[in-house]
Amino acid sequence: MKRKHWMLVALTALFSILLLAGCNNDTEDANAPADNDSKEKKVTPGEYEDGIYFAQEDSFSEESGWKYMVTLEVEDGKIVSADWNGAHKSAGDDKDTVSANGEYGMVENGGAQAEWHEQAEKVEAHLVETQDPTEIEYTNDEGATDAISGVTIKVGTFFTLAEKALADGPVEKGAYKDGAYHAEEADFSEESGWKYTVDLTVVNGNVVAADWNGVHKDGGDDKDTVSANGEYGMVENGGAQAEWHEQAEKVEAHLVETQDPTEIEYTNDEGATDAISGVTIKVGTFFTLAEEALADAK
Repeated sequence: MKRKHWMLVALTALFSILLLAGCNNDTEDANAPADNDSKEKKVTPGEYEDGIYFAQEDSFSEESGWKYMVTLEVEDGKIVSADWNGAHKSAGDDKDTVSANGEYGMVENGGAQAEWHEQAEKVEAHLVETQDPTEIEYTNDEGATDAISGVTIKVGTFFTLAEKALADGPVEKGAYKDGAYHAEEADFSEESGWKYTVDLTVVNGNVVAADWNGVHKDGGDDKDTVSANGEYGMVENGGAQAEWHEQAEKVEAHLVETQDPTEIEYTNDEGATDAISGVTIKVGTFFTLAEEALADAK
């Protein structure tokens, strides 16, 4: 009887120790950080937040002059449409339009089996089907692939931008209607002989390309070309810190960044500004023409 009593006491003590250890483990788990707090949330295919997604390259290609962008639409957690497009540094029509109009000429001039916009549609369809921009195999470091039938163009940029857009989350569509917009001065300057022009490209409601240029009353090359060729001579002849076309690029970039031609402060009535670093030329004409061009985009 005494032996049974001691066995009962021993078992009771062991049970208490195990129970206490279990309580301690529960407490430690409760105080540990949750997985969601300690790990970065990942975008899961098929569970995207509904909305519009947009991403574009940071700069125009020095070789081709194009800058690519991707717009995605998500409904019920899935990608329902994808648009791969491009804007040229000279603005004007987007790449889809240029290709569809036969002006890009991949078939006629390059011997391709299909035009750029037709191949881009197949790439877009692949993403809508797979729902995952990382589910693509490349054949080289330039972004070519054999995974999409009928596609010979390099697709790496599209899927990289799609991945970035989805990671950044939904965005509001821009304020303008998609398209190409143009405005120019009514007359040539009596003093300089130049007449300024502005061309803009809008994709997903955003100004994605802007080109400020000029034509001369005597004909010849446009002002961008004259400046780039060193014939305008603002640095050599006028002591400027940069040539006209280089300063014009900074002005164009300011508009693409702000998306509003009225969001500029002038230092005098002639259109000078201190708001854009590295710019000493008068910019009033550019922003006035940009505002005029975008009046048709609202």
